[in-house]
Amino acid sequence: MTSFVANHGYLDGLLRGYRSGLLTAADYANLTQCETVDDMKVHLMNTDYANVFQDLPSPLTTQSIAEACTRKMVEDFQSLRQPALEPLAKFLDYITYGYMIDNIVLILSETLHERGTENPAGDTQALLDRCHPLGLFEGITALCVAQTPAELYHLVLVNSPLAKYFLATLSMENLDEMHVEVIRNLLYKEYLKDFFRFCQQLGEPTSESMGDILKFEADRRSINITVNSWRMQALSKPWGHQSIQLTRFRASHLLGVCPVQPTRPDRRLPPPSLPQDDRQRIYPTFGELWPEGTSKLQDAVDMDGLRAAVDSVEAYRDVLQQQNENPDKTIEDCFFEKEVQNCLLAFESHYSYGAFYAYFRLKEQETRNIVWIAECIAQNKRDRINHFTPTI
Repeated sequence: MTSFVANHGYLDGLLRGYRSGLLTAADYANLTQCETVDDMKVHLMNTDYANVFQDLPSPLTTQSIAEACTRKMVEDFQSLRQPALEPLAKFLDYITYGYMIDNIVLILSETLHERGTENPAGDTQALLDRCHPLGLFEGITALCVAQTPAELYHLVLVNSPLAKYFLATLSMENLDEMHVEVIRNLLYKEYLKDFFRFCQQLGEPTSESMGDILKFEADRRSINITVNSWRMQALSKPWGHQSIQLTRFRASHLLGVCPVQPTRPDRRLPPPSLPQDDRQRIYPTFGELWPEGTSKLQDAVDMDGLRAAVDSVEAYRDVLQQQNENPDKTIEDCFFEKEVQNCLLAFESHYSYGAFYAYFRLKEQETRNIVWIAECIAQNKRDRINHFTPTI
């Protein structure tokens, strides 16, 4: 406790100040009453988003709003990371690794797509603009000009902090054979396990608070992988009211399906299905469900099988029950709500690094909320405008 206060007390206080600036119920009520997307700027100028919105030209778009909200999150992160001492500095670096995975998979997807075209390297700056800023790292520009998966693989091993995850899960041949979403899930599996191990080494209270959060994230991925592999919702129902696709905005990258099977396979699209025998390979190898629950998930072919697999864990049993009682919600919507509860609980634990992780997950959710409201206003879908998850 003494060392935490001495080394990280100022940044912990700064973080809790940032948390007090999250949008309130009154803020959300005002935003949902806006007549136009531009009207949202007027209200957001009275919040902690003022600096990033003051110079945005009209008319605003949902894209520009998403970019501004992301810029605010990045500013908050940098203000904490730059003066941080170890082990907080390393902990904050781990937060960026998830974004790096998304960026590298995006670059791999474009490398595969551009192969055989007149411009195989693509537009480097345009590709970098689509990457999440928290996932940028020294050497990422070199990855953007890779012309083959083999070249990309070697560049990742040399230039990326994620080299150990690639070495542990993938070979050079995998990049040319696997679907990009399978690759993403394999990398996330190794990343989450490594992050969990690091947090356990930090001792209590971080090991307890982050242990619970990361176990939840691992189990959520296992459940989502299972459900998405069935192809049962892909054509008619998106992954939740908040699943708005954005560039430069990190969404939940999950295995899904291709609504139209192309004549030529495009591995940028989600795979049409995932055989039961292959699920276990990409399930995270820790969490409340592992190993007995994930073994049952591997065999689940419908919602009854899913409920039976998670029945021993009250939190997930409640999530499925909530979704069953609210047909307008998807499983992912219910998981968003549970994640917010977990993150708010992390702030109740003092002298823990878990609050730093929790804050940025809450900021992600807040961005989803703001963009969702903007989309509903822009598309005149006001009957759905309140279908978001508040962060307080």
